[in-house]
Amino acid sequence: MRLRALLDTDALGLRLLGGGDELDRSVRGVMTTDLRDPSRYLSGGELVLSGLAWRRDAADSEPFVRLLAQAGVAALAAGEAELGQVPEDLVAACARHRLPLFAVHESVAFATITEHVVRQVSGERAGDLAAVVDRHRRMMTAGPAGGGPDVVLDLLGSDLDLRAWVLSPAGRLVAGPAAGGGPLPPGVAAALAAEHLAATRAGRRAPHRVTAEGTVYSVFPVRSGARDAEAARDTEAARDVRATLLSDWLLAVEADAGEWPEERLDLLYGVTQLIAVERDRRDAARTVRRRLAREVLELVQTGAAPAEVAARLRVAAPVLLPGLGAAPHWQVVVARVEWDGGGTGAGGVAQSLLEEILVDPAATGPEHSDRIAVAHAGDEAVALVPLPGVTGDPDGTVAGVPAGVLLEAVREPLSAGLGQDGRITLGVSAAVHSAEGLRGALEEARHARRVAAARPGRVCAAGHEELASHVLLLPFVPDDVRRAFTARLLDPLRDYDRRHRAELIPTLEAFLDCDGSWTRCATRLHLHVNTLRYRVGRIEQLTGRDLSRLEDKLDFFLALRMS
Repeated sequence: MRLRALLDTDALGLRLLGGGDELDRSVRGVMTTDLRDPSRYLSGGELVLSGLAWRRDAADSEPFVRLLAQAGVAALAAGEAELGQVPEDLVAACARHRLPLFAVHESVAFATITEHVVRQVSGERAGDLAAVVDRHRRMMTAGPAGGGPDVVLDLLGSDLDLRAWVLSPAGRLVAGPAAGGGPLPPGVAAALAAEHLAATRAGRRAPHRVTAEGTVYSVFPVRSGARDAEAARDTEAARDVRATLLSDWLLAVEADAGEWPEERLDLLYGVTQLIAVERDRRDAARTVRRRLAREVLELVQTGAAPAEVAARLRVAAPVLLPGLGAAPHWQVVVARVEWDGGGTGAGGVAQSLLEEILVDPAATGPEHSDRIAVAHAGDEAVALVPLPGVTGDPDGTVAGVPAGVLLEAVREPLSAGLGQDGRITLGVSAAVHSAEGLRGALEEARHARRVAAARPGRVCAAGHEELASHVLLLPFVPDDVRRAFTARLLDPLRDYDRRHRAELIPTLEAFLDCDGSWTRCATRLHLHVNTLRYRVGRIEQLTGRDLSRLEDKLDFFLALRMS
């Protein structure tokens, strides 16, 4: 379609501010953004819709417009709701770069313009495929009753012979076709998410071509307009792709999009916009759960009376566990995302990741799979996880979610998204059955997260069970104290092993692991007991310690754990 057709559509209420001689430009798509630099997400020919949240002062207009012109967009449509009117500096910048500029009245929703452009472009470029896109749009806007993204993917299969899946950034299956093939294998889903995140971080343009288990897939980002606007409220976050990278869904299509004509690519980008509407709808549904989590968290942290906290939990239970009458047990999960050299938006990223990681994959339907409430303050996100009355022990205690299980399936994609400059650490509390236990559970989860933070690696978790062990203490020993302690005890043994190949360190480890049993240790090392006694005697001689004393055994044990 042409820009002139948009201007002639009264329902859109667009007002031309500049570029009247460029109205014969073709529009190939539409993108809503308030990022200061959206160029990595542009492929050319788009009508860019912006609420101008990226603009701090007049100097910001020139670089923003220059980036749009270099990306080859068709025009810019600026909303008047934020500033009251389109500023003159933006009008002048568009004139210098010959970029047509429209004003969008505050009474006109960007969604109205997006739907119109998607429908018209699909109709002109894909012919009879326009009916497919229009059916997609109607089904998406119908909400859950229309089937959501699953129906869109079924139509891609039936009308275009394309198998496609919607995945979360952690590789979780959000939606897939009901016919013509089942869900992706977990390993493939994780690999697709990881490759997509790595390619996006590297600045490569979508769609990304990925080969997994011998099959070629094309991965399209599903950009959320609401998420772009949220990130743009902070100017640093707006410049930092990391603020939204780990939040956006992706559409994986079993095909090589590099061989497609532009018409089909445009259609798939239109489908991603429709799926983004569903993402925004689900995010809106999570708003109530986030508010409940924030209210409970504030009450717990300020030392509110247990009765007051319990009252909020009674309000939360029907929202998180519809149809269950009994009050559930609760578990607290704390997450923190950190970027090397600093960075903004880490708390929001941690919140989004917790919401994805903690979704129950066995639950049916999005409303029943979201059974957690997550709030964030600063760089920390806290999840309140209800555990419906399933008891794991005869005494009625609930096992809860193990820390290791949470990250196992998502480690690969998260590592790719975090790259070499990001890190996520999680701490998980034990399950509690009353409001009185929540404050302790929160502190327990925070302590566990600190234990995880002391470990090497980009993706780490620790559980409450580790807090009753020496493991809790070791991470908080200063590095210089660690080095001095281990060097004093172990360096003489290491030096002796290097010179004589005596294997004193392995012998010491085995001796302690066998609780000082000469017979069991000799059997494990395939040594005669006298040989073992000689080695232990040499260890004692070199270190001045006595391995028959508990204190010396404990010192050696800790030194080995910290080395």
